[in-house]
Amino acid sequence: MSDGTMGAVELAAAVRSGARSARAVTEEALAAVAARDDELHCFLRVLGDEALEQADAVDAAVARGQDPGPLAGVPVGLKDNLCTRGIPTTCASRILDGWRPPYDATVVRMLRQAGAIAVGKTNMDEFAMGSSTENSAFGPTRNPHGRDRVPGGSSGGSAAAVAAGFTPIGLGSDTGGSIRQPAALCGVVGMKPTYGRVSRYGLVAFASSLDQIGPFATTVEDAALLFDVIAGHDPLDSTSLPYPSPPTFESTGAGSEGVRVGVCTDLIDGCAPDVVARVREAADALSAAGAKVEEIRIPELAYGLSAYYLIAPAEASSNLARYDGVRYGLRVDAEDAAAMNTATRTAGFGAEVKRRIMLGTYALSAGYYDAYYAQAQRVRTLVLEAFARAYASCDVLLGATAPTTAFALGEKVDDPMAMYMNDVCTIPSNLAGHPALSVPFGTGGDGLPIGVQVLAPALAEGLLFQVARVVEAAAPSPTRGAGQ
Repeated sequence: MSDGTMGAVELAAAVRSGARSARAVTEEALAAVAARDDELHCFLRVLGDEALEQADAVDAAVARGQDPGPLAGVPVGLKDNLCTRGIPTTCASRILDGWRPPYDATVVRMLRQAGAIAVGKTNMDEFAMGSSTENSAFGPTRNPHGRDRVPGGSSGGSAAAVAAGFTPIGLGSDTGGSIRQPAALCGVVGMKPTYGRVSRYGLVAFASSLDQIGPFATTVEDAALLFDVIAGHDPLDSTSLPYPSPPTFESTGAGSEGVRVGVCTDLIDGCAPDVVARVREAADALSAAGAKVEEIRIPELAYGLSAYYLIAPAEASSNLARYDGVRYGLRVDAEDAAAMNTATRTAGFGAEVKRRIMLGTYALSAGYYDAYYAQAQRVRTLVLEAFARAYASCDVLLGATAPTTAFALGEKVDDPMAMYMNDVCTIPSNLAGHPALSVPFGTGGDGLPIGVQVLAPALAEGLLFQVARVVEAAAPSPTRGAGQ
């Protein structure tokens, strides 16, 4: 972290007790960003004055004898597709360059109420479409473990900010793996909650039936604390689950004794040998900690990637139709409305976004809807049913998060299929709406981080964190530190 030692749990405790001031913690975070972010480009906008104002409010509450909240004084990075009132929110796209939302996302409001300090808006793949944060209109983010490597995507800015020690926690969004995959590549914890567990109000939509907001953190315990703060019913989100989210933080240390763990071979087949080895080591660690470990096959997961790349672009083509040059954002003037729409979208959208809009529009078009989109939804149902059978005999599943360690910047930008394959292990949980988490587990032969993925059935976040903490405790020491 910015002070070199403390995570979110310790920082919040120190601020709440008066042992540390929120202002000092925030100043350290801002200084760390100022010193190193030029080389990493984690942030699109640093909120210096706003962050210090929030910190002073936290310190004032402590001075009055009030509890400022469970994340008191903890710096956090916000992915730039989370609306922040009066602060530019761009989704890393030219089409929203400079747009200032008139409201806060629900998660942003909840963080503020919990005492957290937003220090900046983080870089991302444009409209969350990508696996490397190279699709940002404002330049790529670099991996703190190797500046010639990608941080993953689409939430690469938040993942890299946590990995670099700029903030102990961050928020991202996960549509097909966009929290877990960059968490794995950057060597941090990243978690996607059950669909509907965290409000999407104020999250700029990519694919509405898949998107979910979730935490990044340096530890499983910190991730659970952040999740507890942002989870719960929100009447402003029609897809929000209509009941409270039970707390998970207190149960993270419950261990894995008796837990049934299925090592899903379909989530490691085709992965790099060092990734497979780490997953096997994590399974052995769980077995040694009292879990009942067995191998399991879920062959239907092989169809997940194909189904996702029809469903997600189809929903994106609908959601992104609102960027027309009329209501907000970029406008390129032309002789009539149709020409203005075309000119605005041509100038405002990047190549990957245009590719996915065209894919989605084609999949939804007359004559192709049943063959593509409807068929993909049937495959989605198959994946859900296959998970249900697996969870009849297993409490959680174990697999790889990403097929390889972080790849080189520029290596896959001209090969969309190679880029899409980075999500092959993470997409099934999005299709099912289930929670899943990536926990750092040592490094590969190249010294770069590897993440092991823990998957659980819907609403089982508590068990997810519980098992992940056992894996975390058994993780081999990394051989290459952040900043090298």
